[in-house]
Amino acid sequence: MNDKPNKVYTKSQALKKAEYYCAYQERCQQDARNKLYQLGMHYQEVEEIIAMLIEDNFINEERFAKAFASGKFHILKWGKVKIKNELKKKNISEYCIRKSIEEIDESEYHLTLINIIEKKTKEIKAGNKFQIMAKVASFAISKGYESELVTDIVKDRFEK
Repeated sequence: MNDKPNKVYTKSQALKKAEYYCAYQERCQQDARNKLYQLGMHYQEVEEIIAMLIEDNFINEERFAKAFASGKFHILKWGKVKIKNELKKKNISEYCIRKSIEEIDESEYHLTLINIIEKKTKEIKAGNKFQIMAKVASFAISKGYESELVTDIVKDRFEK
């Protein structure tokens, strides 16, 4: 696969493409950088364009982190651990990560985890109680929920 762009973009053309890219969906600096490098831009031009995008509010890391966390939690039902890890991979600051995680309602988070555990428990057909508990807990932890919280809920669910 050829990573070279087919067209050579000027700085102003690349800026327009980056503005459109960022306006279409929330983006972080790293996503915008990657896009600009795909367009064949060089380091200095990329950094200048990123600065312009930030100045014109096309990129806002805190806004991105909040939108990312909200979307991943509400749509994909990810837990806080997985959300934090994915934001770290995108070079989002600890401050922005913390702010985005604080936006997740605790009662909704807890209820979502209970629903995930209930649904997964119904899907597992074979095994004794402890095997089912282990599979359910493993699944919830893989979705990014805190192991202590998962363990507490799974134990509570199976003690009924």
